[in-house]
Amino acid sequence: MSDLSPDLDRAVAAGKLLESSAKNITQLLSRSSSPVDRQSVSELVSADEWAELNDRFFRTLAFGTGGLRGRTIGKIVTAAERGTPAELGRPEFPCVGTNAMNFFNISRAMQGLVAYLKEWFAREGRTGKPKIVIAHDTRHFSRAFAELAAKVATENGCDAGLFEAPRSTPELSFSVRHVGAHAGVVLTASHNPPHDNGFKCYFADGAQVVEPHASGIIKKVNAVEADVYTPVAAAERGRIEVLGTAIDEAYMARLETLVLDPEMVRNTKLRIVYTSIHGTGGVIIKPMLKRLGFECSVVPEQDEFDGRFPTVKSPNPENAEALQLAMDLAQKIGADLVMGTDPDCDRMGVVARNAAGAMQLFTGNQIGSLMAFYRVKTLFKQGVLTKENASRGVIIKTFVTTDLQKTIAEKAGLRCVETLTGFKYIGEKLGKYEKALPSAARENYSSQTEADTRRARLEASSFYVFGGEESYGYSGADFVRDKDGNGAAVMFAEVAAYAKSRGLTLDQLLDEIFSEFGVYAEKNAAMTFEGAEGAAKIQRLAESYATAAPKTLDGVAVRGLKNFGTEKFRDVEGDEIPPEKMLIIELADGRRAAVRPSGTEPKIKFYLFAHRVPANGQKLAGHELNAAKKEVAASLDSLWTAIQSDANTRLAG
Repeated sequence: MSDLSPDLDRAVAAGKLLESSAKNITQLLSRSSSPVDRQSVSELVSADEWAELNDRFFRTLAFGTGGLRGRTIGKIVTAAERGTPAELGRPEFPCVGTNAMNFFNISRAMQGLVAYLKEWFAREGRTGKPKIVIAHDTRHFSRAFAELAAKVATENGCDAGLFEAPRSTPELSFSVRHVGAHAGVVLTASHNPPHDNGFKCYFADGAQVVEPHASGIIKKVNAVEADVYTPVAAAERGRIEVLGTAIDEAYMARLETLVLDPEMVRNTKLRIVYTSIHGTGGVIIKPMLKRLGFECSVVPEQDEFDGRFPTVKSPNPENAEALQLAMDLAQKIGADLVMGTDPDCDRMGVVARNAAGAMQLFTGNQIGSLMAFYRVKTLFKQGVLTKENASRGVIIKTFVTTDLQKTIAEKAGLRCVETLTGFKYIGEKLGKYEKALPSAARENYSSQTEADTRRARLEASSFYVFGGEESYGYSGADFVRDKDGNGAAVMFAEVAAYAKSRGLTLDQLLDEIFSEFGVYAEKNAAMTFEGAEGAAKIQRLAESYATAAPKTLDGVAVRGLKNFGTEKFRDVEGDEIPPEKMLIIELADGRRAAVRPSGTEPKIKFYLFAHRVPANGQKLAGHELNAAKKEVAASLDSLWTAIQSDANTRLAG
């Protein structure tokens, strides 16, 4: 380290290198086992690339409740990292840095998870070895990271189930409980850009870790300082089991139960174009849609695994650009519906042919509301839900998801539970409902039929009808404890078939819902700030709302402020809402705005809401309905303009 220390010291003195960056560089090079680390840092120092070094080293990538996420390919790729480029032009080695996704941090994360799991195993009085299921998406280094995770697990005394090839995040969630594992890991950065990757952690219930396990795992991971370790004795090591098509088939059998009216689906000739955007979704969705009787075409250019995601600017199915090739194909073949999923297939976006014959992009709030409406309506029609048992039915949504879903639930006599952002909180609720069942009903719960568990939940606990969040994540059953793009594709295809069976397009069906329940509109926006400087701006801006809340916005008085970071709140079931860096600003005219820093991207996010409900229970129709839609949309555009102006003033102050 002595050869680099003077250069680092001079850069710190000149204000080019943060002190935290210099400290982390020194510590990494003293602890890392990889020669690529020293070579890469030396290259960047020699080239005076201090901004790059700050981005890579200004902090140690902290293991949070969602795991890890960061760059695995630097803005500048060093010669040492490039090495001999791998398939698809990928650098030979991942980005060097304490604030990057690389072998160093994967090893740390897995060592900490195993240490916590073994302690928990002992406290529970369990025998044998803990088992961890490991899956990965199609991103750069995902397979290598997954193989390293399995190696660390087994060499430290755990068994590992490693999927043979890319698989979706929801299948990982399903497989944890299906094979009786005690934890799960998926290597993915969801819909982030190609240069990112991540490490998501699940516990024995198949949901992302929540308290008390979250704090325990975080403490263990953040205490690991190096990627090297001493393996346990050979007799104590675990073994790696390769997982494949048997899990796929079991998962697909469960997905089939999401269809509420299979006869209607078979009799309605719905034409679908599906794209996996180079990700994992095609493994399950293509055969699943065909099995159910849909006519499904795929986008050939996007049907291959490719971590570059070369046909899109961003592999995010909420963006029209990411679905453009699918829309082009749909126009060519006259398809009714386009569906796309992100690389790890936990999110799903939709474009559908509207009443005018054009392809229309639907928002996550609209997609979720259509599914919630259809599932509630159909379950009542089939007698599964009745006036007598409706109070046991529940829809779960996040605080930043449309209130239309709450209105649909409450008008039908169901509960609507609101959670913080993150499907882990929905997964936690599903675990709670399972635990509320009598012991006989809980025995072998995950292997019981869907009909049997539904009957038990309606009799003695809570029946989960639907759940989702505005960020294109949805779920319709508890066999997956995370958002499920595979399940969403199945459920939404049925909604589209239902609309077509009635001679309606999906926008017309949505208008029917607005007419009955009121017009609800939302606008999601964000301000992006990259790197170390950007992280400081996001923190400063977020804190400013808590310390100096606006008194007016868009010329309207602020009538209320909910600070989830400092105030205590409980949901409708009486459960306490954990602290979260989120504020909700309520305006006197009924509009509201939620503000929260993203936990996975360099953004501060804003969620805007407005609605118009007809008076005296009357229905909105015709000109009045169209006028209401335009009115609420315009009010949100105006509010966003005001929020941006206010935010820029706060940053400049």
